[in-house]
Amino acid sequence: MSMRFSVLASGSTGNAFYIESGEERILVDAGLSGKKMEGLLDQVNIDPQSLSRILVTHEHSDHIKGLGIMARRYNLPIYANEKTWNAMEGQIGKLSIDQKFHFSMEETKTFGGLDVESFAVSHDAADPMFYTFHKDGKKVALVTDLGYVSERIKKTVEGADAYIFESNHDVSMLRMGRYPWNVKRRILGDSGHVSNEDCALALTDIITDQTKRIYLAHLSLDNNMKDLAHMSVKNVLEERGIEVGSHIELHDTDPQEATPIFEV
Repeated sequence: MSMRFSVLASGSTGNAFYIESGEERILVDAGLSGKKMEGLLDQVNIDPQSLSRILVTHEHSDHIKGLGIMARRYNLPIYANEKTWNAMEGQIGKLSIDQKFHFSMEETKTFGGLDVESFAVSHDAADPMFYTFHKDGKKVALVTDLGYVSERIKKTVEGADAYIFESNHDVSMLRMGRYPWNVKRRILGDSGHVSNEDCALALTDIITDQTKRIYLAHLSLDNNMKDLAHMSVKNVLEERGIEVGSHIELHDTDPQEATPIFEV
């Protein structure tokens, strides 16, 4: 049984990811209102009633805005690590005890034959973590909201068939932009976000012959543009002998429009 996924929304204003295998249908984060989450799922013909569970990466509002609403409306279990639960419980409203589950850092859980591995990232949240998904030798890696890509992360995510990888900002745009310096320093720091160039450099270390697709994710509305991110990453990859457009496809994501379902 293959894996199928869609980047439902990605960016500074809200993030959500969908992946399925067989009867297992997982939502990772719900960073938009309940109504918008339902609209995004409808774009890819997914009935929210069919969802199995929601996994959480961290407690920032652009990842959990619609979490409580979706969980209550569709009676979904939520999985997060202990520190994230403690940080977000006051933001998501009341849930029944049988909807609250722990997914520890550096743990692998199996849901309906789909193996999900969590890994730590460096970001200014309580205990942020992201996920890789494994099924029958195939692998999908979700890697955003991190200040830098450590060697440990590279080992965890290398050789994926598809990457959803952060390409948050262009450094020059950020430095010259309207943000106050303390915000710029946070974004540029080791617990902030990955730039276009750093995204590309990390990808050159983890791409293998198995890799087919890369989705550039979590683009800043103020400090990046789709065309710029695409060109910056493509240029670095091709400078290092990784041809884009034939064996590997480079795709954009959007904060309000889901990517078409892709089957790995």
